[in-house]
Amino acid sequence: MRPEDTAQRAVLACGEVRTCLLPAGQALDSRAAAQLLRLRADERVLVSERPNLYARSPDVLTGVDCPLPSSNGARVRAVGTVTARAALTEGRVLQTSAHFRVTATGPDHRRPWGHYLVRPAVLEPFGKLPRDAVAEGFLGGGRHGDLDVGLIAAGLQTRLLRHPLLDQRPPLRSRPTRLRWVAVPARDGDGPSLERFTLAEDELRTVRLRVPEGTRSADVAGLCDDLALHDWLLTTLVRVLDGIRLGPGEPGHRRRPAAADGLPVVVGALRPAVDHLLHLWMPRARVSGELATLWDVLEDEPGFTRQWLALVQRVRDQLTLHAIPAARREVEPTP
Repeated sequence: MRPEDTAQRAVLACGEVRTCLLPAGQALDSRAAAQLLRLRADERVLVSERPNLYARSPDVLTGVDCPLPSSNGARVRAVGTVTARAALTEGRVLQTSAHFRVTATGPDHRRPWGHYLVRPAVLEPFGKLPRDAVAEGFLGGGRHGDLDVGLIAAGLQTRLLRHPLLDQRPPLRSRPTRLRWVAVPARDGDGPSLERFTLAEDELRTVRLRVPEGTRSADVAGLCDDLALHDWLLTTLVRVLDGIRLGPGEPGHRRRPAAADGLPVVVGALRPAVDHLLHLWMPRARVSGELATLWDVLEDEPGFTRQWLALVQRVRDQLTLHAIPAARREVEPTP
């Protein structure tokens, strides 16, 4: 929320992130990732190979003129542009996001579109913005006809998932998640803080932040992309483990059936997670230094990395347990 970007100071930033598994049998390499995310011919896709493979599309703008959601029923019309982009992590996890920031006040009439186009991702309200009511209304989803940036992110996701590069053969079952966030200015002299992280229904997560004056909304969006990615990884690995019957079986019980490739069912179910998910855990890899400290809150409570490491150990233990009977059969002497 940078005051120099607009004539009026921005006092609220909002956004939504959609995260899903790319429907492709194999992870995309850097060249294919750049081809997938080439949303504009006049700007290139940014590709980074350290500390992991990451590709990000150029930003695309959507013009909006509609009411903002509010928790107290106030009808506040705003005009401007919403920024959307897409990112691909290790050629495997696709994220699309949209965000904007709102000024404290605005004119009582609509200006020419040229005025808004030179202020990307900025909305100007008609009159004074009821900041807290809009922030809570945005997290709550708003009413029909209110601005819904989740639809913008979802539209971009749908467009990319239909790309001819994708063979529509994902290696494991998963569900997409949504993370909706708002950021308001911190009090003078205070650093950034994560006030609330909530798991809601229908795969929705909500985040409320406070950030110091001058923090770029793009940096806040980057932090929320990172939170959404790792929340999706946790959620997906939990469901992989919950969806199978763990344990190698008790002595005397009937032998478990094998999967189509000859492996036990448990091994066949867990192997895609090992191949495609376990190496993706890397919190703060692309979060600005000023905001990276906010990860400490989630590491303390509920303990993102602690839970992830426990789940990874469960996966490895199960693979080890199912490997032991096979190893014994290999060394048993032939009568």
